[in-house]
Amino acid sequence: MAQLDLVVPVREAATNQQLRYALRSWRANLPHRRVWIVGHKPAWLGGVRHIPTRQTGTKYVNTTTAMRAACESPHVSDTFLYANDDMFVMDPLEEMPVLHRGPVREVEAYYAARASGSYLRGMRETRDLLVEHGHPDPLSYELHVPLPVDKAGMLAALDAGRALTVLHKRTAFGVLNRIGGERINDVKVLHRGPRFARDTPFLSTMPDSFAHGEVGRLIRSRFPSPSDYEYRGR
Repeated sequence: MAQLDLVVPVREAATNQQLRYALRSWRANLPHRRVWIVGHKPAWLGGVRHIPTRQTGTKYVNTTTAMRAACESPHVSDTFLYANDDMFVMDPLEEMPVLHRGPVREVEAYYAARASGSYLRGMRETRDLLVEHGHPDPLSYELHVPLPVDKAGMLAALDAGRALTVLHKRTAFGVLNRIGGERINDVKVLHRGPRFARDTPFLSTMPDSFAHGEVGRLIRSRFPSPSDYEYRGR
């Protein structure tokens, strides 16, 4: 199978150390062709392609803008890996599998018991949209791992959810395009402590857990050397 491009929406930030180490992990363990940074390109980044976008909306609107820009670019591979700057691949892969989080109804129940807000509202609105499109019990693809995406399918999902202010893009794409996949638990580590799954090839962090937590120390120790995506001395 031909290697795919990696597409990474990046918010405006000073240094973004999570992105630095995510790139190190992808270079070491995730086969890919080119890296496309969509949005903000930190000064230390080298050897990547860049699609600048305006970031004047919410983070959900900004990432939707970034995803549409990548899908509409003729230079990005027709199928690509959609990743965020806080996703780490800890073990070598031959190719990225398709993974999901189980039914949206179960993920919704998990979040509803802990919090409310725009993310949960967007999950429910996306679920309702998918039910209207003939998927009565849709799967959630809102995992903190890279996702294989085809441009035409993602654009169709973005168009279907155009009226939603917080579209769950991964889920809309995965369900509307019937991509299936294997179920895993989410790998996001929210805390500083040592209790997190270490028997998975994937990890994800919050800025605090990366900078001050045990999971961040593990990731930095695993990938101590700069990748060829970094200008030396920056």
